[in-house]
Amino acid sequence: QVQLVESGGGLVQAGGSLRLSCTVSGFIFSLNDITWHRQAPGKQRELLALFTYDDSTNYADSVKGRFTISRDNAKNTVYLQMDSLKPEDTAVYYCNYHNLWGQGTQVTVSS
Repeated sequence: QVQLVESGGGLVQAGGSLRLSCTVSGFIFSLNDITWHRQAPGKQRELLALFTYDDSTNYADSVKGRFTISRDNAKNTVYLQMDSLKPEDTAVYYCNYHNLWGQGTQVTVSS
């Protein structure tokens, strides 16, 4: 049974950085199928970052140039490096694999 566990969230000041991890247990074909999302209070869940079919990456406009998705196959983990954080990045961050969600990790950015 596949499980996703997010970690690395916390409280950070505007302009700071955090690195989120999504660790996968159980068998999946490829970490490339993992995507990162977030949901702020009162808003819909938003797709932030993914790996493309040609092993590149793609990002939502709201995070492009600030967030970076990467993976470590040996650790079965996908990361989301978040730099130049803004208060509007405050949300619960989730990773997803084929409609399976982790429990989420809270990111709070203070101004």
